Amino acid sequence: MTGTVSRLDAGELVSLLRDRGFGPFTGVPCSFLGPVISCLQAEHPQDYLVAANEGEAVALAAGARLAGRRPVVILQNSGLGNTVNPLTSLCHTLRLPVLLLVTWRGRPSTTDEPQHELMGRITPEMLTLMDIRNELLPSDPAALAERLAVAEEHMASTGLPFAFVVPKGSIAPYAVEPPEETSGRMLRAEAIGHVVRAMDPDGCLIATTGKTARELERDWDRPNNLYVVGSMGCASSVALGVALYSGERKVVVLDGDGAALMRLEAMATIGRQAPANLLHVLLDNESYESTGGQPSGSGTVDFCGLATACGYQAAHDVSEPEELARAVAGCQSLPGPRLIRVRIAPGSHPQLGRPALRPPASAARFMEAMAR
Repeated sequence: MTGTVSRLDAGELVSLLRDRGFGPFTGVPCSFLGPVISCLQAEHPQDYLVAANEGEAVALAAGARLAGRRPVVILQNSGLGNTVNPLTSLCHTLRLPVLLLVTWRGRPSTTDEPQHELMGRITPEMLTLMDIRNELLPSDPAALAERLAVAEEHMASTGLPFAFVVPKGSIAPYAVEPPEETSGRMLRAEAIGHVVRAMDPDGCLIATTGKTARELERDWDRPNNLYVVGSMGCASSVALGVALYSGERKVVVLDGDGAALMRLEAMATIGRQAPANLLHVLLDNESYESTGGQPSGSGTVDFCGLATACGYQAAHDVSEPEELARAVAGCQSLPGPRLIRVRIAPGSHPQLGRPALRPPASAARFMEAMAR
């Protein structure tokens, strides 16, 4: 796989694809492709479908292909693992070619977060092993048009997907309107503070990936905290495992709307296992803030209804600081599992840093705290 890092205009990229008959576009946001998603949402909203996880996006695209469309799946390579089953046992088996735009986080010789290192190293090889021809996104519209023709011919002759791998900085920024003010709502950092102050001080706290973990470490670091970097959507399942095997110790998980949507099955398992010591706090700002603030689609989801339907003992929907503090304190004194959905405003400090503690050290420190 050869080529150079490109710097395409998002509008030109979208226009080239649409002019050649590609669409709809579906996937899970990545900041590398944020300008493309912003362009689609602003100029072609009918052609962009937000998916809860990357595997769902591939299946949705397969359905669109069956209906005669030529879909494009947008995904971060961190989520490539979520696509393995539908790519290999659906698209490959039924010969349903879809075009993939796969970002390349953790590309060798570049600086990135530790959770991207392994997948970054194996991304091209992984695509190749799935019989998916792949190459770098071309550096200019003329080259892209030429390679799109090659991709079309390949998909038509083989019935297999084709992937363009998108390195960091490949797409130029796309100007977007600032998000509407969410009047009166807490920011995530404020909500985290209310949770920590109201929870059992001896309890453990597990934070989902992204800015939630980063803000918790910055403001409230302690040995009983676990920062789940990467593994989007898995924090609540990690918390369930901890809760089931840590005796009566209180366990609180700080989840996010995009993460919860990515792994909704976790709520069904939590409800079925019914750990009395688990509190599930879902911080909902209706956006994928860590990748640029793209809408998550959570605004139409009744998380409290889902939780109770899955078997949670109770669920609370709050937006005020006092409501949140009371709900956390009350839930800690009653058997769970219980859910608190906290409606918060998007936004964080522009200089928010990355976690200072390396993931292996974080896990080791947490395990030592659990053993006490």
